[in-house]
Amino acid sequence: MSSLAGNLVTMPLPDVLQWIGTGRKTGTLHLMRRAVEKRLLFREGRLISSWSNHPRDRLGQFLIRDRRLTEQQLFEALLRQEREGRLLGVILIEDGVLTATELRGLLQVKAEESIYDAFLWAEGQFDFLENDLPDEIAVHVDLNVTELVLEGIRRVDDWTRIRRTLPHARVRFHVSDPQKRTTSVIEDQALDLAASGMSLAEIALETRRSEYETAVILFRLHERNLLDVIGGGSPSTEADMVGVIDGLLKRAQDRIDQRDHAAAAKEFEEILRLDPINQHAKKGLLALAEEHDREPPRGVNLDGVPVLARALADLTQESLDPREGFVLSRINGEWSVRSILGICPIPENDVLSILSRLLSRGLIAMR
Repeated sequence: MSSLAGNLVTMPLPDVLQWIGTGRKTGTLHLMRRAVEKRLLFREGRLISSWSNHPRDRLGQFLIRDRRLTEQQLFEALLRQEREGRLLGVILIEDGVLTATELRGLLQVKAEESIYDAFLWAEGQFDFLENDLPDEIAVHVDLNVTELVLEGIRRVDDWTRIRRTLPHARVRFHVSDPQKRTTSVIEDQALDLAASGMSLAEIALETRRSEYETAVILFRLHERNLLDVIGGGSPSTEADMVGVIDGLLKRAQDRIDQRDHAAAAKEFEEILRLDPINQHAKKGLLALAEEHDREPPRGVNLDGVPVLARALADLTQESLDPREGFVLSRINGEWSVRSILGICPIPENDVLSILSRLLSRGLIAMR
């Protein structure tokens, strides 16, 4: 039975974690935000394992992020995992991609990043089930809750400061000297993607990093005058907060009328970044989630192979959001829908919805 449950708006995540840590609680904390679910496992107040259904939190995405694997190599490893029924980490150790020590370190970073991501949720539900732990835990970590809380709070403060310069994920950048290199491979990658015209959201998808992680990298480059922020505006201007939110609500409704639910959800999420308790945005997201469950994507067969139905030059003229562009760029005429789901850092239902939209717009075909 639940020993503590509620909404993160009324009881923020740091308070929930401190209650678990100081009370030396044992059990599982469930965090839910629409379709995303995270489970944090605790023993005597210390975090010992975590799980998330978000693809970005999977081991394969972290390996691509750190350039330990290409998308093709991940695809082949996932096929082998499916055939052999073994853990991906074990297969990669056997293949010499990782050592056991590297795998443990990577899984700890993965667990930490999954938790820190939840600190930035504007809303969500939590449910702590005391003394509820699985019989077997595949991978153990051992993390101090107080340290997690302090780092999570620091990131929230950083996010508030960064938002003054990078007000939303649609901002783009100007790189004065695209040939200039830094001492960081990660920063160089971000500079190259920014110079190619990608927005913050597109860079986050391409690098398999959260919006926060990506914003931190770009903000530091901006502070060192290596790139300028362009084309963003500032929806966080406090003087016109009401007008900004009204405009976002109107755009969200327009997107709903156009049946572009993914874009509508992003407008609602932007509102919640500005006003975390905005009921119109919360109700809008809930309605979108319910309709998504009622209307499964049409015409998308998991074993079908999507192909481009238009020339690349024509596709560049289309109005695509970052996630649509990312999925479209992974269509090579060889990978099946199932294969694309395996390599994408986007929830499976969202990928299927995107493919359905691209299909209905005549941008792709299925064979």
